[in-house]
Order: sequence, then C-alpha cells, then structure tokens
Amino acid sequence: MQSFFTRDGIKPAELLRIGLEQLRPYTTVEVRPARVTQLATAPDHFELQAEGESGRTFTVTARKVLLATGVEDELPPVPGMRDLWGHGVLHCPYCHGWEVRGQALAVYGRGKMVTGMALLISRWATDVIVCTDGPGHLSENARRRLRQQKIRINEEPISHLEGKPNGELRYIVFENGEKLARHAIFVHPHQHQRASFAEQLGCRLTSKGAIWIDKHVQTSVRGCMPPATSPPAPESHTGCCRRNPGSYCHARSPDPGGVP
Repeated sequence: MQSFFTRDGIKPAELLRIGLEQLRPYTTVEVRPARVTQLATAPDHFELQAEGESGRTFTVTARKVLLATGVEDELPPVPGMRDLWGHGVLHCPYCHGWEVRGQALAVYGRGKMVTGMALLISRWATDVIVCTDGPGHLSENARRRLRQQKIRINEEPISHLEGKPNGELRYIVFENGEKLARHAIFVHPHQHQRASFAEQLGCRLTSKGAIWIDKHVQTSVRGCMPPATSPPAPESHTGCCRRNPGSYCHARSPDPGGVP
C-alpha cells in the first residue's frame, strides 16, 4: 500500500493484522475466522450462513451488514501481464506514480480511457508511450492532446510482456518482433465483485458492476452498507489492498451486547 497516511508501504496482510490487534480492547466486538457462503434478507434482519475453520457451518443474524469483500481486476489477455501484476504492471497512478516517477512508462488501452490515463501519467514522467494493442480508436482531439504532452502512440498488436526476475517489466514485445523497453506499464482493467453477496441481497449495481450508492452513501437495500471501494473517495485510490486473499463481511448483531 502506498500513500496511506501513517502506513505508507505496508503490506495488506500486515495492515489487517494491526487492525485485528487494535480491535482486541473492544469487549463488544467478536472476530470469527469463517467463510460466509450465503447472505439473505429477512423482514427485519439479515441472515448469514458461514463455514468455520473446522468446516462446521453456523448462522448469524444481524440488523446491519457491511460488505467488504473487494473486487477482482480483469486483466487484458496479454501473456506476462498477470505475472508482472503489481510490480511491472500497475493500475493506479495515485498509488504507484511516485515509485515510478521519471522512468520510461507505457499506458495500455484504447479510446478515452487510455487518453485520460496517459495524460495523468505524464505528470510523473516525460517518457510516456500509449500502447493500444491494435487500432486505438482515438479521436483526432485525443491524438492532439497526447501530442501536446509529447506522448507517443504505438498501435502495433502486442505479443507479450517480458519481465525481470524481480517482477519488474523489461520489454513490451510486439507481434512484428519489435521490443520496447519500459520500466512499467499502466492498465485500467475492468473489475467485478469478488463475492456475489450484493446480488444475493438484491443490491442495485452500476453499469460497471460496482455497488450503487446514493448521495448518503447508502445501497438500495436498507441496512446493507457499501464497501470502501464503492464511493469515489480518496481511500479507493490509496488502499490498493484488494489482492488480499481474504474476504470479510462485518455484521452488526441484533443483540446490543455483541457484534459478530
């Protein structure tokens, strides 16, 4: 994690460990290591079906539920991109821009998205190339704006990415055999919810698959709270801990004496 106040550079698992440790003094909070398998609504509460570490299943009822299962990134089907993800292949200029400042960088994508991303990346580096992996579908205005910032465009189809042993990017290799040396490449992948709980509850989703929220940061299901990645808040840029393999669902119990 980068740019997160007091925790710059911390690993997601370590942040989770610290958070759980800081919950211990709160005697009304109970932490149960378990995998939630199903989430349903009832007339005045929610019901969670879960499976504990021993394999035993149990049910929890709650007045409110906070979904914090995160999202998964759908990377382009370019060989090597998954292998270099998080090191030589990056997704967030706010999270990783400082670490790769002044380096030779590339931006992968097409259309409006790649134009905006490339212009943003150019604030961190002067050597930026847009790689569209085929026709870029760029408007004349987009090309003009990129030229103004001295951002080059390469529309050759990409064969694969060649990395270094430490996970950094070495070359972008095109189908015509040419190699482009880059320190890193930025992509803006599509995302989807890591768990289907929002759909199970009937939460309204956006056209991009995120959980819809209103101006009061509420979902369409009363009592179901949105994950931190739903609103376009600064934390959604600085968190970058979505690769943590754990999924968490916090439920507030109907019993005032406990929070499972």
